[in-house]
Amino acid sequence: MKPLSLDRLVPSYIKSFEAYIPSKPDEELKKLYHTPFLYRLNNNENSLGAPPAAQEVIKKFTPSRAAIYPSGDSYYLRQKLANRFHMDPDQFLIGNGANEVITFVVKAFCQKGDNIITADKTFAVYEWVATFSGFEARLVPLRDYAFDDEGILERIDKRTKIIFICNPNNPTGTYWDKERLKRFLDRIDNRNIVVVDEAYFEFVEKEDYPDCISLIPEYPNLVVFRTFSKMYGLAGLRIGYLAGNLDVVNTIRKTCVVYSVNAIAQEAAHAALDDMEHIAKTRKYVKDGKDFLRKELIRMGLPYIIGEGNYIMIRLPINDTLAYRKLMNQGIMVRTMTGFRFPNHIRVTISGLPIMEAFINGLKKIL
Repeated sequence: MKPLSLDRLVPSYIKSFEAYIPSKPDEELKKLYHTPFLYRLNNNENSLGAPPAAQEVIKKFTPSRAAIYPSGDSYYLRQKLANRFHMDPDQFLIGNGANEVITFVVKAFCQKGDNIITADKTFAVYEWVATFSGFEARLVPLRDYAFDDEGILERIDKRTKIIFICNPNNPTGTYWDKERLKRFLDRIDNRNIVVVDEAYFEFVEKEDYPDCISLIPEYPNLVVFRTFSKMYGLAGLRIGYLAGNLDVVNTIRKTCVVYSVNAIAQEAAHAALDDMEHIAKTRKYVKDGKDFLRKELIRMGLPYIIGEGNYIMIRLPINDTLAYRKLMNQGIMVRTMTGFRFPNHIRVTISGLPIMEAFINGLKKIL
């Protein structure tokens, strides 16, 4: 029998792509760093957890239901989203987290020789999905820590299919206001699909921030991403969705993997949508946490980048990986930012004041 020749079988763009290696489970990290507890400030999770109604759904899910397939297209959740936004249910697609819906869109519109455009310092999955699918990812540098609309327009050519805008941007928290976004969409003039990722939509209270779902009737090339992982505290269930023009979404639906969203996730998300009090509570603790960190970081003389969303970026006078290890020894887990092309920065999820105090004390110790 001949030996397996992976070199012949694997495409060149996969050979050149590095696999993402996730962190070990919390229990293993606690053993590794000899800490009895772990404050997770690395993934922008909501430390308040899921809304009470969603928690009840999870508690009441009977073991016998695990043997039954869920709704293949998240029927009831799409109905509820349609009622909420006064749209057709078929204008929504539900996916197993934002990563899956990104993949749906790229597969639907890109073919050999095509490219996508996004920023160089943003949520990396847009770039990754394009690259490991064999398409060029054109990265436009941020301007003043924000997406550069002029820079994006200059990089468009006849093979550009999709433009990904993270609004507000992860990790900088900057955003395009409604006027700027509409001006950009007008200049695109329906030549390309424009995806606006609103993963942190529910955290923003600024009056000039655009609600992109409301703009879909005016801009048929606009696709909007939202998630239940952040504000709604369902990150462990992996559920997000996209919305768009009916013809566009019907095209994307052809690449959609049915039955990929589990039953608990669908039902918990359905229940979570009604809880406005949960959003208000989360916004308050995020605001309080940001106010506290601003004051402490100014006292420490540490530069920081803070905007919308439930996170802050801090520039350190030491290597970010070294800072990560030293903080982990104190049970505090942050995100190193070299991989986001922000060397010597860490991103910190905003949490309750006791945890923010522990983080600041830990930071003072390692510096």
